[in-house]
Amino acid sequence: MGRVLIQGGTVVNHDRAFKADVFIEDGIIKDVGENLVAIEGTKLIDASGKLVIPGGIDTHTHLDLLFMGTRTGDDFYTGTRAALAGGTTMIMNFILENKQIPLLEQYDMNKTRAEKNACCDFAFHACVYNFNEQVEKDMEVLTKEKGINSFKMFMAYKDAFMISDADMIKVFKKCKELGAIPMVHAENGDVIDECQQKIKNLGITGPEGHLLSRPESLEAEATNRAITIAHEVNSPVYIVHVMSKSAANAVSEGKRKGTVVIGEPIAAGLATDGTHYYNKCWRHSAGHVMSPPLRDDISTPGYLMDLLASGDLELTGTDHCVFNTNQKALGKDDFSKIPNGVNGVEDRMTVIWDRGVKAGKMDPCRFVAVTSTNAAKVFNIYPQKGYIGKGSDADVVVWDPEQSKTISAKTHHQAVDFNIFEGMTFNGSAVTVISKGNVVFENGTLNVERGTGKFVPTPCFPDYVYNRIKIRDNIKPVKVDREPYTGPVVEIKVENGTPKGTDNHNNQNGSTHQRPLTKSGLRNLQDSSISFGGDQWDDQPIRSSTRVKNPPGGKSTGIY
Repeated sequence: MGRVLIQGGTVVNHDRAFKADVFIEDGIIKDVGENLVAIEGTKLIDASGKLVIPGGIDTHTHLDLLFMGTRTGDDFYTGTRAALAGGTTMIMNFILENKQIPLLEQYDMNKTRAEKNACCDFAFHACVYNFNEQVEKDMEVLTKEKGINSFKMFMAYKDAFMISDADMIKVFKKCKELGAIPMVHAENGDVIDECQQKIKNLGITGPEGHLLSRPESLEAEATNRAITIAHEVNSPVYIVHVMSKSAANAVSEGKRKGTVVIGEPIAAGLATDGTHYYNKCWRHSAGHVMSPPLRDDISTPGYLMDLLASGDLELTGTDHCVFNTNQKALGKDDFSKIPNGVNGVEDRMTVIWDRGVKAGKMDPCRFVAVTSTNAAKVFNIYPQKGYIGKGSDADVVVWDPEQSKTISAKTHHQAVDFNIFEGMTFNGSAVTVISKGNVVFENGTLNVERGTGKFVPTPCFPDYVYNRIKIRDNIKPVKVDREPYTGPVVEIKVENGTPKGTDNHNNQNGSTHQRPLTKSGLRNLQDSSISFGGDQWDDQPIRSSTRVKNPPGGKSTGIY
């Protein structure tokens, strides 16, 4: 690590932008101010006409993951290398292993892989598939000793990762006790299972079946359910990869009702859509398969960007989980077997600048907030990360707001043969990237070293999330003071575990009516013909004949 002085640029933090130089030494920002003087041996970087911003934090990656029978193309080396090329200087990876492996063992496996290979700093989210005494103990160790403050649950992937609502409630409550953040993949897994079979029965086996079997309503329902649970236990909830308008609306509505809910859209959902599932090229359409799927409403990306700009959605990740075409081909005859995942770790910053700032929907300060600062605040590593200021880590990007970039699998650094943004041109790009004080990307060239990335612990009880939770815990319902009831109370006698007389509402044949039949043997018309238990009068056996002594309305005995 040496000295670096960035001169002549505009420093942009989440709260303000100002002209200043930035001096870096020993991996730390040592000074921010105008006309700083360079010490001998300092590397000078001219940022005239450019922005100096905090390095990006990708909150959602899956590197070196074995999923659906095959391992992702990007491991911790190639994935973090690509991240740096795009201006992201920290990734947050999910620990997602066979659920039979204890959580602590999963943590050790992933930390070992990352420490050997990562080129940039990293943190972890743990995944929880059920709740029992051992899981509870492991959650305590992970939060108190291992630097993990977030736990993800899947409401989808039935018979693989899906958690029950009952266990999800217990995990939410445990997270609240520990000061951790419960995260949710929100889709209704039970209904998806039914829909997949229905679509296959129609003879649909291609990638369009993936979209058809996971409709937007199932994402919205699960999102609303997770937020409702969080509201009732007064816990925060983090909704990963918000992919649809209706799911985003559920997040917005949850915020308006006072729930501490964090919504995370991803680069893919902000710049492309689900019409690609109907492409005639199987390779192209399969390359877009992820869950929840991209939506075929072409106005969705713009809508999500609007909510990200306004604050209804909080921050951004990528769900970077890449598989090559020959891996996607595991599902060539069955869409449900296509490995789920798309790229984005290298492209996220450029995509959001172009579709957010360049489109006039957000200013550069909001861009910094949604790509870096808010993530640092949510996961309690601010201002170490996500900020250009004295004492912060020297993860800094010199950003050219006007430089255009056409994305292609032929030129990207991600270890995959397909890119969902193929051929799309965006404005705004990283021209110089500094990670922990080292210049790792400059003039289009990467200069990284395997294993230089460090694990960043994420402490519990982030103020950004838990200040509101703590206050609301002290707001109690008010008991109504009233005179006690002193009147009579009906006595219910119990025989054989059943209250005596409870069969008074039905006759011996199970009929729903309570009054006896009329003299002519017909039902009393003042009785209901239905029951909330499902019985109907018509369910009873029909008699072959009934002798009627009097005509309808009764007999006539006189002249009127």
